[in-house]
Amino acid sequence: MTRQAAKSVPPSAASALLGTFKGLLKISLLLVATYLVAAIVTSLLPGADYRALPALGNRVAVWIVAELHLMFAAFVLGVPIFALITEIIGVATKERRYDELAREFTKLLAMAYTMTAMLGSVLLVLLVVLYPKFTAYMQAMFKPTWLLYIVLIFGEVIAAYLYWYTWDSLQGDKKRWHLLLGLLVNLWGTALLFVADIWVTFMMSPAGLDEAGRLLSLWAAINNFTWMPINVHRLLANVAFGGAIAAAYAAVRFLAATSEEDRRRFDWMGYVGSFIAIAAFIPLPFAGYWLGREIYQFSEQMGVSMMGGGFSWLWILQAVLIGSLFFAANAYLWLGMERIPGAERYVKFQVPMMLILTLGFVVWATPRSIIATGSEMAAMGGSHHPFLGLFGVMAAKNTAVNMMILTTFLSFMLYRRGNRVAMVRWARAGKVMQTLAIAVAGAVVLGYGVYSYYVPSITRIGFSVYQVTAVLAAMAVFVAIDIPLFRGSKQIGPIEWGRIPARAQYALFFLAVSFTWLMGLMGYIRSGIRQHWHIYGRVADESANAYTMTHGSATLFVSFIVIVFFVLVACVFALAARHERTASREGA
Repeated sequence: MTRQAAKSVPPSAASALLGTFKGLLKISLLLVATYLVAAIVTSLLPGADYRALPALGNRVAVWIVAELHLMFAAFVLGVPIFALITEIIGVATKERRYDELAREFTKLLAMAYTMTAMLGSVLLVLLVVLYPKFTAYMQAMFKPTWLLYIVLIFGEVIAAYLYWYTWDSLQGDKKRWHLLLGLLVNLWGTALLFVADIWVTFMMSPAGLDEAGRLLSLWAAINNFTWMPINVHRLLANVAFGGAIAAAYAAVRFLAATSEEDRRRFDWMGYVGSFIAIAAFIPLPFAGYWLGREIYQFSEQMGVSMMGGGFSWLWILQAVLIGSLFFAANAYLWLGMERIPGAERYVKFQVPMMLILTLGFVVWATPRSIIATGSEMAAMGGSHHPFLGLFGVMAAKNTAVNMMILTTFLSFMLYRRGNRVAMVRWARAGKVMQTLAIAVAGAVVLGYGVYSYYVPSITRIGFSVYQVTAVLAAMAVFVAIDIPLFRGSKQIGPIEWGRIPARAQYALFFLAVSFTWLMGLMGYIRSGIRQHWHIYGRVADESANAYTMTHGSATLFVSFIVIVFFVLVACVFALAARHERTASREGA
């Protein structure tokens, strides 16, 4: 660029282009370094189908790095979604604080992108070095998708850096262009997610192959049984995860705040993060059910192994975690009502809602078969308890989780209308219709739950579809009435930000930690149900590490991964805060 041309470029545009160029250069150098390291290490080692890694072992090493990579990938995919949603809310409400919140979290992306890319590079080197034959097989089969993945990486990096560096210059009348950049960041990121899920889901539910394992149809291999369910499940999970991390960050800052202004600011920030996290969390079990159903349709043996075989007790842990998430989400919503004038009207509903959540949690966490001695089994007449065993079947659990979702949704909507009074003429009729929608959905869920005990299992499976449909329909009807019902509503009083009890912040932090632990646990189950197969039923894992570890060992490794992740995230937050303080001093 000539000196004359450089002068013609506005400073904001020049800094945006320079920042984007640095981001591209960093990613390019990292990709080249990854290729060189993998090539050099491979050339120095003797040829083999498998190579052993001392101490940790192949599977554990790949698992730790892959899980950390996926958690940071969820972070860099979830945060832009969170940022774009809050930025759009800011434009719609014309409140500057939403724009500032979106910006505060977007500044974390540069460091988080670097961390994600570095972990991805380590993972690729481990796969190429430790599993050369299998990695070569996957690369040859999905070569077009690997090339697409690299293009998408560069596309997202360009969009993300431009999104950050043009924040000040694209304001006012130009704001729509900044929103477009935010949309592009999320479209590129979602496309990256979908492409990466191709390889993961193909290993679980392979398709498009002949009997010899040769590729017949690339599209059939891509569009396998579990590809789209995992896409939807991970997309919702990423939104919930991004909101939960944002809320946890706000909770830590709230507890450390020394001024009322900071307490108000971080209380509001936690509210926005939790609002988005809970909104995405409510439909998440439905996506999980879809994924489970597709696994059963692909392989009943895999489904039975997952839910009723060797991994069944991990699902009890999963039930405990998700039940705890429901409790924490509702606890935060109820505690948050203390700072909302007029919300005391709804306190009377908290006890019955708590009872529903508790009963649902107990049913969901009840195992079908219990560990018992010979004398205890003889007393029970088998491995199933004569009474509690009734609550261990999926019919009872589907009923319980749908009631918990419905209850959490109601808490969410009551929280939303806490300080508002509907002024439309049909307000009473609208509330009656909303009540009927919830009541009918609850009756359908309970009715089919009880009736399922009197029909064959093949018929019982279909009942869950009716239960899910009833709950989704009730939520849709409730929201469709609620929006016009409270349009132009009377406000009892402004929300008193900063007056929320300190214990509510621990609920937010618990949400983030539990989300992350749940991601690690479900990632292990999803990979573990392949057992001794690289590609289930097609390509066997013939390495010395082809075994399934004990549940105790697996949960300890999941906990270790979660701790490492939060330590790294804390470093990202600390570096961002340090940069903010430095910038403030320079500005002063």
